Amino acid sequence: MLFDIIISWSTGPSTGDPTLRRRIEPWEFEAFFDPRELRKEACLLYEIKWGSSHRIWRNTGKSTTSHVEVNFIEKFTSERRSDSPISCSITWFLSWSPCWECSKAIREFLSQHPSVTLVIYVARLFWHMDQQNRQGLRDLINSGVTVQIMRVSEYCHCWRNFVNYPPGKEASCPTYPPLWVMLYALELHCIILSLPPCLKISRRCQNQLTFFRLTLQNCHYQTIPPHILLATGLIQPSVTWR
Repeated sequence: MLFDIIISWSTGPSTGDPTLRRRIEPWEFEAFFDPRELRKEACLLYEIKWGSSHRIWRNTGKSTTSHVEVNFIEKFTSERRSDSPISCSITWFLSWSPCWECSKAIREFLSQHPSVTLVIYVARLFWHMDQQNRQGLRDLINSGVTVQIMRVSEYCHCWRNFVNYPPGKEASCPTYPPLWVMLYALELHCIILSLPPCLKISRRCQNQLTFFRLTLQNCHYQTIPPHILLATGLIQPSVTWR
């Protein structure tokens, strides 16, 4: 995966809010998490809940030459004694899904810390047609990590808890066409089921528009549950399912 960049109704985050210095600006959130944008840099927003505590630690990263996932792992392990057992649940909100190398690093990290659980929400799939990246995500999921495409609820959660939103704009989380979310979710389903890619994404540089093409094969129709295909709105109910 590329590089790390990581409430009140009448006002923005309070100046006394301890998370304020760790929040990103609205323009950053929109730029990095818009599923239509193929931005090179990656952004990571994360939450950690320790043991049985109900308190949640939230933070973001900063741009380096390392991948966001590796930065997190290195920071997490360096700040804790290696001989002390760690029990916590971690949630990541990533603008790009992990590449195969990061997927491997994550699995190694979790194998060394069996009491740590990880849930990953992603806005986009990184080079999803690359077979190594597809296998990396499958291995990650098979190891017990939950990987899902960000939905409206996750975008709103991130806006409220990670963004320095303007006064009175707590409920003004940017919205994106649901079709993109559905298409990425469909492609992630193909990855999990070891099916060929069905989604191709390209960028036309002259007008900066992002295009997609959905190409379904017989194996997609035969394996993917009909309701998932129908949810895209691009498949008609009259299709004969096998």
